[in-house]
Amino acid sequence: MESLIEILGWVGSIEVVAAYALNSYQKIKSDSLVFQLLNLSGALFLIINSVYKEAYPFTFINSVWAVIAIVAIIGIIRKK
Repeated sequence: MESLIEILGWVGSIEVVAAYALNSYQKIKSDSLVFQLLNLSGALFLIINSVYKEAYPFTFINSVWAVIAIVAIIGIIRKK
């Protein structure tokens, strides 16, 4: 179980960094569904990892990150 949670933490980190890098290099836009889904899934994986490791400040920031992504996804879906 610990290995799975460690893997989720790494995958989440890679997703959040990938979203940022792809946006910074203008490969995806910040108002795209792909960008927001990368942020959401990355944040969720990091929440799992940080709760398991009892790193609650990181749980908090990733929870906020996830909420921001959810609100943005709802906005994107409503536009379509």
